[in-house]
Amino acid sequence: MPDALPPPAEAFVRYADALAAGTADCPLPGGGDTAARFDTLAGLAREDLCTARLAEGHLDAVAILAELDGEPVRAGEYWGVWAAEPPGSGLTATRTADGWVLDGVKQYCSGVHTCTHALVTALADDGRRLFAVRTGIPGDPTPGDGPGCRPVPGTWQAVGMAGSDSPDVRFTSVPATPVGEVEAYLRRPGFHHGGVGVAACWYGGAQAVARVLFERAGRRADPFTDAHAGAVDLRLHTAGAALARAAEEIDADPLDKAGTAGLRALRVRALLAEVCAEVLDRVGRATGAGPLCHDERHARAVADLAVYVRQHHAERDLAALGALVCRGAGADR
Repeated sequence: MPDALPPPAEAFVRYADALAAGTADCPLPGGGDTAARFDTLAGLAREDLCTARLAEGHLDAVAILAELDGEPVRAGEYWGVWAAEPPGSGLTATRTADGWVLDGVKQYCSGVHTCTHALVTALADDGRRLFAVRTGIPGDPTPGDGPGCRPVPGTWQAVGMAGSDSPDVRFTSVPATPVGEVEAYLRRPGFHHGGVGVAACWYGGAQAVARVLFERAGRRADPFTDAHAGAVDLRLHTAGAALARAAEEIDADPLDKAGTAGLRALRVRALLAEVCAEVLDRVGRATGAGPLCHDERHARAVADLAVYVRQHHAERDLAALGALVCRGAGADR
């Protein structure tokens, strides 16, 4: 690992090391204590959303490898899940005499300068597959144009979530190990369980943004501030209850025999996205520019949440939810 890491990456490494040493724990989804997993993710996000994003990727990789019978994560390894599939060219996977290799550019590779390993989606001749790769990036003092993973300079200009370190990465003949069969990454029940886990991070981020509003309301009585605080508390309470209910349902049917995991994930993520939007709006209206200009922690929490919650694809995801409710698994609601 590099000698000096940015604060979010340093906190992520400490957390991953604690998991490996057994001094920290985060249950796998569907194992009977999914609520504790969601609580862990929300707690990390309350402290720092960028750290939570990096930790969530590592924890998701642990869960995916367990679900798809991959090699387990070892001590000293820091994993990301680089599976974004925006429009345009991405990664291609080619089977050679020596095994699989990956070529192309993958976008939104969070933790690129920290992650020693990653799970990556790529298009092969027989369909989209998931691969495990050793990135070779952390500590590499001489990046060049040869085989390997190389961050593309200038491709991560974010202010919000800057600390998630998510630039594009160019893959050139990178050796890769397949994890699961074709499309197994998307078809497994844990894909949807993991989507709810991301929403738990949004929940913690919204709690962090709400902190200044509750503190202000606690210092002095003001009917307008109190009204905003009440509305924010109501929304956060609703979000917490939805996550708790989702955890119970996941534990009751971890393999998704009922076929409702996708519907549940769409509902919870849409709800949490709306909660985050209202919290950002109400806290801003109630507290004005002061905390944004004079409280670095709050300003960073606001900027980070505004970016992170955009992993919810707005009307596109709502359309998917509506179609599923009316013509799919939720039609018998």
